[in-house]
Amino acid sequence: MAALYLAAAYLVAMPYFLLVVNLQGLAGPAQKVAALAVHHNSMYVMDLVTYVVFGIVLGTLALVLSKRLSGSPSIAAVGGVVGFIWACMLVASGLVFNYGAGAAVGLMAKSPAQAASLWQVIEPVADGLSSGQGELLGGLWVLLVSVAALRTRALPKALNWLGIVIGIAGIASAVPVLLDARYAFGLLQIVWFIWLGIVLLRTRVSEDSPR
Repeated sequence: MAALYLAAAYLVAMPYFLLVVNLQGLAGPAQKVAALAVHHNSMYVMDLVTYVVFGIVLGTLALVLSKRLSGSPSIAAVGGVVGFIWACMLVASGLVFNYGAGAAVGLMAKSPAQAASLWQVIEPVADGLSSGQGELLGGLWVLLVSVAALRTRALPKALNWLGIVIGIAGIASAVPVLLDARYAFGLLQIVWFIWLGIVLLRTRVSEDSPR
């Protein structure tokens, strides 16, 4: 269920942040703060769903997978640590974004210039925590999970090879000239999460069935 939630969060977040409120597409901090003021309530909820709750659920999934892949203990353990770090970063990003957006929107009525200056400080921090310059942590986690699953045969081979491709795309996106690889990472990870969730649910059904 955690894996399926993560896929659903991606599917909700992508159209919202790219089409409804595309902050990255706006010209400057003043326009961004104005957009924040218009969409403040919906952005607050979306950040909770797609960053804060996402991170908590991701940490749960990372823990579950590290135990499931214990047949390859060293890789599984490192993967669990990386997944937990990534989860904490996403939670922190969502909290920083929501608090900072609230402060900037509240300041806008008194001084739009100061609100824009404040957002110039808040936005890079939130983006940095959320891997805005490349999905290094997410890519490394998926790669480690997939390699460990290949070694233990705990997950389908095709799913693991897909995970390796996703992991490489995420890691590659940390190189500035390859930053656009993060889009491939995000889109393919939706498929990976859905597939993983179905596999885990079927396995649980099989394990819980009476013998």
